[in-house]
Amino acid sequence: MPTIRNARGSDLIVINDDETVFFGVQSKALSKRNAIGLGLTLDGLRSEWWVITVDANSDSPTCYVLSLNDVREIACRDKGGEQRYWLEPKDYERDEYRNAWHRMGTP
Repeated sequence: MPTIRNARGSDLIVINDDETVFFGVQSKALSKRNAIGLGLTLDGLRSEWWVITVDANSDSPTCYVLSLNDVREIACRDKGGEQRYWLEPKDYERDEYRNAWHRMGTP
């Protein structure tokens, strides 16, 4: 189920048939390989799962499936200025995350 456009938090809410399991998914669609800005703090990140799609406009996009804990662990900060948090491509483009949809069964 998609959420309201530009709503804060998850882009998708996933619910099983019995409505006993549900979780939020943050989706990032990139036309090319880029870093993803996370803001000044990691405290506001809410979605249990993150799906980063690279080459989203192509015939062969690649999805990387990360848990919220993964995102927090691999996030890096700017060295100067505002010291924003980022996910760098070299960190999220790991084989363990590539098209790893099965991971969503175990947050």
